[in-house]
Amino acid sequence: MKTTKILIVDDHEVVRDGLRNILTSLDNISIAGEAGNGEDAVKMYSSLKPDLVIMDISMPGMTGIVATTVNKEKHPDARILILTMHDNQEYLNQIIRSGAKGFILKNTDKEELLDAVKTVASGDNFFSKDISKLIIDNYIRTAKETEKNDGYKEVPLTKREIEILKLIASGYSNQEIANILDISYNTVDTHRKNIMHKLSIKNTAGLVRYAIEKGLISLN
Repeated sequence: MKTTKILIVDDHEVVRDGLRNILTSLDNISIAGEAGNGEDAVKMYSSLKPDLVIMDISMPGMTGIVATTVNKEKHPDARILILTMHDNQEYLNQIIRSGAKGFILKNTDKEELLDAVKTVASGDNFFSKDISKLIIDNYIRTAKETEKNDGYKEVPLTKREIEILKLIASGYSNQEIANILDISYNTVDTHRKNIMHKLSIKNTAGLVRYAIEKGLISLN
């Protein structure tokens, strides 16, 4: 199995130490480097070419959001997972616009952290359940202000695709969906990509919005 090289970016050494200890407990993960601010993160990404960056937001100098934006402009394929204590809508909007592929909170448990790392490193998006709820709540607040015509392609999804879409929109990760449906992670990943291709949707937030507009998940 290919080793995943990770760059850890956080201005608190104790956080970097904790992440390193958790991540290096797995055989297929190595720490390519560590940075304490956004400027160093940008420089180190260019030289180290890690498979994944775990990025804090609030850091001295260049913030994690700016560093993510700069990295994505220079390296469009960069896979960046935001790990932060901030869970408000303002930060969520900025993170989505920056091009980050994942967003989890620092109070997450070890299992969700490792699931997020695996998901984002594989090229998929990952939003923790708390963050998925933020996306849904924001949509509920703004839905009445937008046009009724959603502009999505009207294409048929298979029964299995609808089942998986509902779970994605409810905040479940690929691995959790695989466990629930008793299928492989790769099968879930293939279905997710097919759904996004069919609907011309590029990210998880778009899938959540689609599921809400089509009445596939309950808002209660």
